[in-house]
Amino acid sequence: MEYKNKHVLAPMVRVGTLPFRLLAAQYGADITYGEEIIDHKMIKCDRHINEYLGTTDFVERGTENVVFRTCPEERNRVVFQMGTSNAVRALTAAQLVSKDVAAIDINMGCPKSFSISGGMGAALLSKPELIHDIITTLKRNLDNTITCKIRLLKSSEDTVELARRIEKAGVSALAVHGRRVPDRPRDPAKWDEIADVVAALSIPVIANGDVFEYEDFERIKGATGATCVMVARGALWNASIFSPSKSSWEDVKREYVRQCILWDNDVKSTKHTLKEMIAHYSSLELAEGKAVIKSANTENVAMV
Repeated sequence: MEYKNKHVLAPMVRVGTLPFRLLAAQYGADITYGEEIIDHKMIKCDRHINEYLGTTDFVERGTENVVFRTCPEERNRVVFQMGTSNAVRALTAAQLVSKDVAAIDINMGCPKSFSISGGMGAALLSKPELIHDIITTLKRNLDNTITCKIRLLKSSEDTVELARRIEKAGVSALAVHGRRVPDRPRDPAKWDEIADVVAALSIPVIANGDVFEYEDFERIKGATGATCVMVARGALWNASIFSPSKSSWEDVKREYVRQCILWDNDVKSTKHTLKEMIAHYSSLELAEGKAVIKSANTENVAMV
């Protein structure tokens, strides 16, 4: 996995499933992150080859619940992002999927209470020894590229210090979301503090935050010096953000639905993503939004 001049799809819960990753890649995304999956969940899965779809499915034992689905088409660009607070458990989960993905990423920035209460996500930002243990354990035992994604700490100096420790542990790249844990999406991303991290490290830094148009890729690279740029909401609202020739969101939405049907995507995930798209551009109170909310299966969703 190379990290030079890459446009990256960020990990997004209930959004970053196979159809959306392939959609983003279709429009030009070079690297695509899956949604964060907790290690506890992953180690309860068995690996199955789905000959009907041509996919590799990780299915929770005793259920038909597909926790993670991938395919050969994305093998060289897909990143499996994991939530973890334990090095041994992280390795167990990563080994299950290691032959089917290009990289393993550790989520060290999620501010949700579920993650923090479990010692995962942003809770790791205050545990540099545990971060080192997790990274070095994965590095010693896997051939995959190992990366992690963090948020800003209370001060730029603190962020730089942690980033240096992460670099020393052996990651191939570091993604930095330009917001602190208490910040909300409406708060401006602090590109200047991402720049401080870039200046302090020798490994590639992936800049994340407030990328909503194709032109923003170059703007944030120029402001931060980062080698790669990651986009979340901008891609959710219109995945063609990765293309210099942006498509209408209606066309992108239809193509997303087509991909979901083609890859037998989970209906709840499909509906969630469609609702986010529609809510941004239109209204869930209009006929289209109501149709998605009421839909009970993929055929209903496909009518949108």
